[in-house]
Amino acid sequence: MQKTEEFANKLKELRNGKGISQQQLADMLVVSRSAVSMWELGTRLPDVSMILRLADCLGADSSELLDIFQESEDEANIIIVEDVPLLLRGTIRMLQEELPGVSITGFGNGKEALQFARNHSVSVAFLDIELDDHMDGLRLAGELTAINSQTNIIFLTSHAEYLQQAVYDHCSGYILKPLSRERIRHELNNLRFPVRGLNFSDRQPEQ
Repeated sequence: MQKTEEFANKLKELRNGKGISQQQLADMLVVSRSAVSMWELGTRLPDVSMILRLADCLGADSSELLDIFQESEDEANIIIVEDVPLLLRGTIRMLQEELPGVSITGFGNGKEALQFARNHSVSVAFLDIELDDHMDGLRLAGELTAINSQTNIIFLTSHAEYLQQAVYDHCSGYILKPLSRERIRHELNNLRFPVRGLNFSDRQPEQ
């Protein structure tokens, strides 16, 4: 809750400093005014790609907003890279429901994911293989593990033909779409590099 409140206050401060309304900011971002309102109320957080757009629209250094999400050294941190917005939102929502309290961040392309990974310790990366940019998921996995050799890579794809390459590269998991809660739990219970707080067998049942 502290991070959402801190982000909400910083966003409101930057917007007011720019002298624009919530609706004007929403129009600049091509989102609804209610989305901006929820960010400023602290009831919802934008993903990192949207934070970068916010910083650009508000004439701010992106670090002013991104640094709020800098996690502690031991905090589990999951990213998802998927270039289909509907699938990205659905995957984020499913993971948030399965892992309340864990930092989960979505990206629409590899470039933004790498920018984030250079400043944050990524525990698990769920990567679509056939990304719609100049960097496919296999190459992105290599770039991420070059930054942090203990980042667990879990591929998400509709194609089985990449499995051999994924195994050769020692990825942690390989999920054929559609993603399911059972597969999430299975992969997180069998990570190549175990991460504290992500093993469901260690979790207390909800009351």
